[in-house]
Amino acid sequence: MAHEGEPPQGEPIDRSDRPGHIGLVLLLATILVGAILSLRYLGSDQAQPLILALLAFFAMAGVFFLFAIAIGVMQFGSKSARNDITKVMADTSGDGLVIVEDDGRVVYANKAYLDLAGAAGGDVRAVEHLFTGAPEVSEAIYRLAQAAREHRTGSEEIRLSPSLGGTQEFGWYRVRVRALPRNGTQAALWIISDVTHERERQENVFQELQHAIDYLDHAPAGFLSIDPVGNIVYLNATLASWLDYDLAQVGSGGLGLADIVPRNVVAMMTSFSGEPGSVRTETFDLDLRRRNGQFLPVRLYHRIAFGQDGAMGASRTLVLNRSPGLDVDEGQRAAEVRFARFFNNTPIAIATVNRHGRILQANAPFTRLFGTLPRTGEGGEGPLIAHAFRDGEGAQVAAALKAAGDSRSEVPPLELHTAGEKGGSVRVWVTPVSDNAADGEAAILYAFDTTDFRKVEEQLAQSQKMNAVGQLAGGVAHDFNNVLQAIIGYSDLLLANHRPTDPSFQDIMQIKQNANRAASLVRQLLAFSRRQTLRPEVLNLNDRLYELSMLLKRLLGERVELDLSHGRDLWFVKADVNQFEQVVVNLAVNARDAMPDGGKLVIRTTNVSASEAARLHVSGMPPADYVVVEVSDSGTGMTPDVIEKIFEPFFTTKEMGKGTGLGLSTVFGIVKQSGGFIDVDSTLGQGTVFRIYMPRHIPEAHELPEDIKPETVKRPAADMTGQGTILLVEDEDPVRAVNSRALSARGYTVLEAASGVEAMQIILDRGAPVDLVVSDVVMPEMDGPTLLGELRKLYPDLKVIFVSGYAEDAFRRNLPEGEEFNFLPKPFSLRQLVETVKQVIGGT
Repeated sequence: MAHEGEPPQGEPIDRSDRPGHIGLVLLLATILVGAILSLRYLGSDQAQPLILALLAFFAMAGVFFLFAIAIGVMQFGSKSARNDITKVMADTSGDGLVIVEDDGRVVYANKAYLDLAGAAGGDVRAVEHLFTGAPEVSEAIYRLAQAAREHRTGSEEIRLSPSLGGTQEFGWYRVRVRALPRNGTQAALWIISDVTHERERQENVFQELQHAIDYLDHAPAGFLSIDPVGNIVYLNATLASWLDYDLAQVGSGGLGLADIVPRNVVAMMTSFSGEPGSVRTETFDLDLRRRNGQFLPVRLYHRIAFGQDGAMGASRTLVLNRSPGLDVDEGQRAAEVRFARFFNNTPIAIATVNRHGRILQANAPFTRLFGTLPRTGEGGEGPLIAHAFRDGEGAQVAAALKAAGDSRSEVPPLELHTAGEKGGSVRVWVTPVSDNAADGEAAILYAFDTTDFRKVEEQLAQSQKMNAVGQLAGGVAHDFNNVLQAIIGYSDLLLANHRPTDPSFQDIMQIKQNANRAASLVRQLLAFSRRQTLRPEVLNLNDRLYELSMLLKRLLGERVELDLSHGRDLWFVKADVNQFEQVVVNLAVNARDAMPDGGKLVIRTTNVSASEAARLHVSGMPPADYVVVEVSDSGTGMTPDVIEKIFEPFFTTKEMGKGTGLGLSTVFGIVKQSGGFIDVDSTLGQGTVFRIYMPRHIPEAHELPEDIKPETVKRPAADMTGQGTILLVEDEDPVRAVNSRALSARGYTVLEAASGVEAMQIILDRGAPVDLVVSDVVMPEMDGPTLLGELRKLYPDLKVIFVSGYAEDAFRRNLPEGEEFNFLPKPFSLRQLVETVKQVIGGT
């Protein structure tokens, strides 16, 4: 039985309103009775005002209560006023609801909470006392109680063993708390939901899902899913076992398609196209790659769904094992596997087409070569083969297909190009298919990528052309050097006999200066043909560029800004300093001419390690340490067609008379002969960048860079006179004559020979060695190296000076290894000849 003043057991408890008291009613009644009795003892004159006042008070009170009831401020009976729809919802809610004030007093608890708490009569336990047990339960309740004290919202799911009421082995409860302001005070609303059945349903679904995954994992077929970029988002345990991967270690997303499929197949499986909302299934017979590198023959049923935007979704791919022993018809299985390997692994692109020119089937190399072709036909028909080739070439393909359809045995191969702006070259063969071919096949198309072969052919043709021009330039330079040698020699003789005040002196100087200009042009020809003589030395390019900067500023003028950026700790290189300066000057002048309205020229140096060089992919450059000189301008830039020809001799984009066309060909020749490489990058309207890669040189202990060698002390003019017998061998009469006069004038005895045979005859007739042999290299009957070999047989210690218009390296290979000789490149002045003879005879 319920206590007095408490609701019956099982009814909601509501202490939110405080009830009135019977004593107050009795007190009010006593006051009214006493007032009425007191009127009897008063006279009528005295009682009348009091009666009127009492009536007026009750009248006013009545009017006030009528208005309060009318506007809803007061209601008849507090209990009936609270039985509205909101309270009914709270009382009958399936979740336990309890409101607790900050002082811990429970002011409301619905029937569901009382059932959960097992409350008897008015004994209502707070939530903190309701959930007790394991530490994780106490921790969760503590967090919720803390949230209630701080007037925050909190939620926890609690597993209680046994359940509330002890009817079950365990129960799951979702407990929530939130602040509830009421009548100027704070309270907390606790909501307790029994979610045991929900959890049981989740666990049942999870168990069913686990069973389904287990069935799929151990199915007798492999299964995988591939996203559009080629990542494997799922594979089952059967397939992982076939591929020798541990599924626990690989997991979802641990493998990529390229890890198990040959690379030429990856593009084919990830580049399908389809109509929006459509589904496409493709069948592949190919080899998967196991973890140990061995191959697994399989058949794939590759199913792809496309979204409403036409984007390819993740695949659903079924994998059937085609390994030996797994098929009844072993011969047929082996033949199919063998054919699939040939079909997909051949370097030739293969496709079958029908009589309408639509592709029915294609192998992986075909997809890699031509890319994904649009499916323009209805009902998922294959793409047109004509779309695989450049616009305008489809007619040739159609004619070849028609010829194949007419069963012509021989259809000539076609030289075509793949579609797209950067289409490569392909050679295409078309062969007919018999009339009873399946699937409507009319012809088989074979395509072979010939882009690299075309490039090699073009490079070979270019190389042969350059070699031919180089040989021509070298031959012309050699003959021209002999002419210049005579001009310069005789000019020196005339200058020696004329004073600067003579009227003819300036004319002779003009002759010599123009001869030197011609000699400079010949040196450019030799540089292009890589036959000039280099005098390499150890250099720090930063120092050389700094010394060259003043000259460059004068060449560039005021409208072009020069910016030198020196790399730190720049490595040493070994190069001819004069030739290197010529390279930089030529590039700077070209950059200036490309900036007619002014601009900026940047010369930057830096080190490039071997690993960095390997990633640059500069044509023909092996991985090694290099010093890079980068010359960039902000000029007009060049088109790709111009870039292909800039290193050719006599090619120029300048106006007539403003360029020889030898500048960049000279740069190319010098860089190549120095063992370096040159690369160019240019964009029309944005400027050009030349990069010169010079091999790093590590100086040995006895080598010092030029810029840190001890300064030489200025010496007085040397004595150029001498004594001794010189054998002068030269097939050009003017050159031989002028050199002989110059040496004879210095006191030497000169024996002249017009060929190597004549020189040998002089030595044999003389019967004694000479002090020095000065010989040309290229001569009829017997050249210089052959002459030296014959002379060494007679006199091993004979001193020799070779003079030539070719480079020293051009004929050194024809001499025995270790052969010592001196070299003087043509054209040279008579002073240079006399100095060299003096030094060689004197042993200095």
